[in-house]
Amino acid sequence: MSYQNYADIIIDISHENLDKTYQYAIPKELVQQAVIGSLVVVPFGKGNRQINGYIVGLSTEPKINTDLIKPINRVVTEAPAIESHLIYLAYWMKETFGGAMNDSLKTVIPVRKAVKIKEQRSIQLAVGMEQANQLYFEYQRKNNTARLRLLEALIKEPILDYDVAINKLNISRATLQGLEKQGITKTVSEQIYRNPIKNQKEQYQQVLLNEEQKYIANDFIHEYDEGNRATYLIHGITGSGKTEVYMEMIAHVVSKGKQVILLIPEIALTYQTVLRFYKRFGERITIMNSKMSQGERFDQSVRAKNGEIDIIIGPRSALFTPFQDLGLIIIDEEHENSYKSETAPKYHAVEVAIKRAQLTQSSVVLGSATPSLESYLKAKKGETKLYTLTKRAKEAEPPSVWIVDLREELKKKNKSIFSEKLKELILDRLNKKEQIMLFLNRRGYAGFVSCRSCGYVMKCPHCDISLTSHNNGKIVCHYCGYEEKQPTNCPTCESKYIAAFGTGTQKVEELVKKEFPGARVLRMDTDTTKNKGGHETILAAFSEHKADILVGTQMIVKGHDFPKVTLVGIIAADLSLYTGDFRASERTFQLLCQAAGRAGRDVLPGEVVIQTYHPEHYSIITAAEGDYEAFYEQEMLYRRLMQYPPAAHILLMLITAKEEERAEKAANHLGEAVKQYFADKQMEAQIIGPAPASIAKINDIYRRVIYIKHSEYGALIEIKNYLEGYFSYSEHFTGCNLQFDFDPMSNY
Repeated sequence: MSYQNYADIIIDISHENLDKTYQYAIPKELVQQAVIGSLVVVPFGKGNRQINGYIVGLSTEPKINTDLIKPINRVVTEAPAIESHLIYLAYWMKETFGGAMNDSLKTVIPVRKAVKIKEQRSIQLAVGMEQANQLYFEYQRKNNTARLRLLEALIKEPILDYDVAINKLNISRATLQGLEKQGITKTVSEQIYRNPIKNQKEQYQQVLLNEEQKYIANDFIHEYDEGNRATYLIHGITGSGKTEVYMEMIAHVVSKGKQVILLIPEIALTYQTVLRFYKRFGERITIMNSKMSQGERFDQSVRAKNGEIDIIIGPRSALFTPFQDLGLIIIDEEHENSYKSETAPKYHAVEVAIKRAQLTQSSVVLGSATPSLESYLKAKKGETKLYTLTKRAKEAEPPSVWIVDLREELKKKNKSIFSEKLKELILDRLNKKEQIMLFLNRRGYAGFVSCRSCGYVMKCPHCDISLTSHNNGKIVCHYCGYEEKQPTNCPTCESKYIAAFGTGTQKVEELVKKEFPGARVLRMDTDTTKNKGGHETILAAFSEHKADILVGTQMIVKGHDFPKVTLVGIIAADLSLYTGDFRASERTFQLLCQAAGRAGRDVLPGEVVIQTYHPEHYSIITAAEGDYEAFYEQEMLYRRLMQYPPAAHILLMLITAKEEERAEKAANHLGEAVKQYFADKQMEAQIIGPAPASIAKINDIYRRVIYIKHSEYGALIEIKNYLEGYFSYSEHFTGCNLQFDFDPMSNY
């Protein structure tokens, strides 16, 4: 029998063995069935014992002597396993985003490292009560005190905790073994799963939906029952009650016997959010996050696979929960950066969710007060169904917003980080016993250089991206490598107040305490939340009004609901506006809207103060007005002009090597190969670089980047496929590494 193809097969799906594959031959009659992800039965080892495996790769060439390659026995088609589906998803990710197959597999297959299994052991009577009483008197007569203590406890309580018997009743293991041999008692072991959600006593109170919320929930339910599995975008202003709509959708899907994945940015996965869902859905819900122990995370995967839970809430990694009957994936705050992986494969959770939904006949719901331009463009084109929520759920009025020009504050000799307006309003709220949030907009802060007198920002003449300050006295563009000497005076107004802009949360906290000595202040940033439960402790304290002012970075503005917060101060809106990144305006708009949305969410009216050196910038004006549509139109003009996503697509290539010369030569060769590829295909593309990465050296590894802009995503996948092969076989790249990132979300 001749074999046309070969399959790479994983025998054991575990984290340790994902790299280890075995090549098998595919018999002709199985070629049609043997696809990526297929569950197969193969002969393994010297005894050719029949075991299961999964196909993770296909090839036409043998890797070893064909005499040593065994054939696949059969493809298992009658019982589709969840692993087959996840392996195919991993393959799709590898093809779509680049990287090695085993990197994709490690991302997608649930963690199966050896973790200690938690067991609940108990001791029970193995005889009837009458016999137990007879034995009791016998032990009393013989003065068998240990046996007497245990039997007395078991007569009162037929099931006794093992540890209680050993430690509290002081029963030796030898005594227990003796009673078990005589058939008087038995030890029962039951595996218990770690549940990261502690039991909550509060009862769920049904919330009455308003007309907008009802319409969205009912329309989705109608389409779901009709068998329509689509992608939906809920664009709802902050405080409009998207979570309540999600709950209605989830309740319906679960009632149909299906399971639900709810993705939330890690930073927003707080006790508040989880508690709302737990109150409604109880024990059939669980969470996943990076602060959980490895054992807790392992247990949630097992519970999901066994059908013991219906709903999982978590960040990006929860997308790969091994549910057998997935029906719905919800991605809240879908615009968030954290949904894009920073390690290979550099996938975006929204795209992978849509693919997984296609494979499982599920629906996808995206939600945001400030949708990503990518999602909103798809909604505009009709590829995604758009729902809008225009009113706050509790009929609360949107907050009043003040834009303060910090250039004017400097002219008034106010060099404090607090404008006069913000000081006045903070004092007012402290007197009224209301709460204040001070938000320091440090997202993506990259040391841009600006003038405090006139607001001028140093920009690259080629890329319209702000230049970044470096320690060597130069300012550099992290897209094309352009650099110049940092000026000592502003090129526009000649002021000496030109420097890299920045301040930290700790400094802000100190200044708050100095300016408002009577105020109780909490700080929330990566330092104060690094320990397990750090977020919850701070947010709980603030929620219970144990502090008047909460100072923090973007983590304080994500989805929290504090009825007594009536003032939000945004210390420096500009910190995210000039980060050397084409998405800077979009991120600034999103953060300002999120921050403003924390004020006045209940009966008390709210106010927001935005402090900025650029009050005329469209992202700040539209955020203050809460006008997403106006921002979208303005920002898309810029993206179309500069051919940035989503108007076009970008493929970034990162070349790394231990020697600087080797990295530079490899980058130059790759750049030439890219130019030649497009010339041969007679295709137009914009190629930027090679150039040093924004951090040119990390851990003694030198880094170079090349960007390719093209209107078609498919064309970039084709060049990626070509370059993967070219990089593998060309001698120019010995000792180098190559990574791809499609439509990158951060600087390199």
